[in-house]
Amino acid sequence: MPEPIVGIDLGTTNSLVALCDERGPRILPAEQDRALLPSVVRFEPDGSVTVGEEAKDQAVQFPLTTVSSVKRLMGRSIEDARDDVAYLSYRVVSGEHNTARVAIPRGDAPDRIVSPQEVSAHILRELKRRAEAALGCPVRKAVVTAPAYFDDAQRQATRDAGRLAGLDVVRIVNEPTAAALAYGLGSTSRDVRTIAVYDLGGGTFDVSILRLTPKTDDGDGDGGDLPAFFQVLSTAGDTHLGGDDLDFALVALFTREIAEQAGRGGSGRDLGALSPQTRRALLSFARDVKHRLSEADEARIEIRVDDSATYSRTVTRAELDELMTPWIDKTIRACERALHDARRQIGPSGIEAVIMVGGSTRIPLVQRRVGAFFSLQPYTALDPDRVVALGASVQAAIISGTATDALLLDVIPLSLGIETVGGAVAKIILKNTTVPARAQEMFSTSVDGQTSIKLNIVQGEREMVEDCRSLGEFHLRGLPPMPAGIPKLRVELLVDASGILNVSAVEERSGRRAQLQVIPNHGLTREEVERIERESFAHAREDMAQHRVVDLVVNSELDLKWIGDTLARHGDGLGADDRAALVALVDRLRDIVVRAKADWRAVDPDAFFAAKDELDHASIRLQEVAITATLREPNERGEQIAGAS
Repeated sequence: MPEPIVGIDLGTTNSLVALCDERGPRILPAEQDRALLPSVVRFEPDGSVTVGEEAKDQAVQFPLTTVSSVKRLMGRSIEDARDDVAYLSYRVVSGEHNTARVAIPRGDAPDRIVSPQEVSAHILRELKRRAEAALGCPVRKAVVTAPAYFDDAQRQATRDAGRLAGLDVVRIVNEPTAAALAYGLGSTSRDVRTIAVYDLGGGTFDVSILRLTPKTDDGDGDGGDLPAFFQVLSTAGDTHLGGDDLDFALVALFTREIAEQAGRGGSGRDLGALSPQTRRALLSFARDVKHRLSEADEARIEIRVDDSATYSRTVTRAELDELMTPWIDKTIRACERALHDARRQIGPSGIEAVIMVGGSTRIPLVQRRVGAFFSLQPYTALDPDRVVALGASVQAAIISGTATDALLLDVIPLSLGIETVGGAVAKIILKNTTVPARAQEMFSTSVDGQTSIKLNIVQGEREMVEDCRSLGEFHLRGLPPMPAGIPKLRVELLVDASGILNVSAVEERSGRRAQLQVIPNHGLTREEVERIERESFAHAREDMAQHRVVDLVVNSELDLKWIGDTLARHGDGLGADDRAALVALVDRLRDIVVRAKADWRAVDPDAFFAAKDELDHASIRLQEVAITATLREPNERGEQIAGAS
């Protein structure tokens, strides 16, 4: 029997482990036959941990040492987490590189500082133990799911958590894609279908448009089939949008009304006056109300604020819908972006099915809004809490060779490139390129004698670095000094099947090499994700004009330097009229460059290009004079170069 590879859904609220074998995909339950493992970890005074149901049930008693919703802190900075911190009972502090960390009190001893990866590792370790108990053998390898919009930092954090748990994460697969794999197995259709996967979980949201090609006869007469084919056409989403946001909105409502009841007023966000136990209790009440209102029209809440005061009220589904509407609107806008990106690849029948994934899709308003947007009844045949783990197990079976009837092609969510001279972006791998993806581009230097080249790797859809996000940078050092434009630098970007980015560079004349696996300090904020996509459309024309001007400046400066140096050496070989005309064109182009560097908007890109092009053509005669003069010059041994007259 081959070594098992399990599929794991590492969720914000709950996590699961599954296996796909000859019996098909199935969830591996715990001893109590519980499929869902609450993603909650309590750190005990003796250094041990409690994971899952018990930690969740006793969270109110141990608010400072119980950590939940840690997925929203994975690979993120303390600034990214600031909006969540007010609602959490545990302390979030700044760690190395300004990343979010959890501070666990230890009595009189200094706080224990724990990374989100360590917390997630405890959850993964418990899932590993659960799988080993169910299968009766060691489990060392896993496919772990992540939101499609997780950036490189968050994917690296997920992989690091697996390593800390003793698991080799052989693949990170996007959650919507995993869901499509789970649904696709049972399909009896023989037609190519285009589907949308709407995944709204506890902390994150993704929407993906996929093309599903069913198994087909391979035509060789042996009855064999070609595998089913799953291709992601586009993806959009938000790594900081989910059911937790509705919980926080309810907590804000309760807190505001508690303050008003006490005669203090308040905005609903001033939680500092409440004890950690009360904040944790409010969060538990909010989640309970949300769950009950998925089934009923109203839910009663009663909270003991202190010994003399009790807060009670009835929350209606209409109130919940009103609170939810702004962030459901955000998910619908993401659906619009995903459809826009995939429009050229979608067939005439359009979207034919909508799969709902994630516990938050049980909310009636979510199902109504999604159904209305796609003009389809959303498909909820499989448990939205389990479908991602089942799909991950299918991908694991494909990797292990257990399943051979499906093939998965995923995509990267945002374009990748490097910074060029002048602050422009050279996009090397474009958004929605199928992974694994490899692409390379040739570059050179812009300064004479340059012995080091800095490579800044960026992510985004805009044309200028200042409007994109830097993923990391490294230097290629030790280059022999050469004139500008002579070095030949080949830069290669490789995105592996898990979406992890590797960058390598080689200067081909000297053989100097450098490489980097990009591990940025923290992930994309909601504002960055929204800005990247929204502004890439709103400023497309302006960005392209700016990029064009920047490129013209760089290339013009190289031309002006070469022509200036060549005129100084060989200008006497030109006729007086030719030389005067060339100098005038040089002066005109230099003036345009000066104005463009001061403000790129001050020049007309077409006029700029025309001036450069005219100088290029006018300098042809100078090139001929220079070549002839060079051929006539004696070489180092005093001999004439062969062929010179």
